[in-house]
Amino acid sequence: MQITGQCHCGAIRFSATADPAKVFACHCADCQIISGGPFRAVIAVPADQVELVGTPKQYVKVAASGNRRAQAFCGDCGTQLFATEADVPETLNIRLGCVNERAQLKPVVQVWKDSAMPWLPELDSTPAHMRGRDSPLA
Repeated sequence: MQITGQCHCGAIRFSATADPAKVFACHCADCQIISGGPFRAVIAVPADQVELVGTPKQYVKVAASGNRRAQAFCGDCGTQLFATEADVPETLNIRLGCVNERAQLKPVVQVWKDSAMPWLPELDSTPAHMRGRDSPLA
């Protein structure tokens, strides 16, 4: 399927041909810390299937295994865009949060589930509130 997306400020945009069967959620500690969330959802796309407009900044994370992963983000607004191999990018793990078609891209597998937050299964029973004056979050 064709996907499109952009960073929050629009300085970086992309389009790609992606396989919906390549969507996954990662619960590893690195993904939790780098994303600022309890997990990260991505779609793996061959680098040659992605058209990128704009130049993201990159941070290279060296894993305990020695693997070098480039984390690409917008240098203006900070939106995380994708991660890829640092030396020769073959696959871009595009962050679902910046994909326009994200509601159609349900993860088909979870990785590092042992690191998942124990409260995630309870979210369905957590009350939903609109943010506003009457919200407990106001």
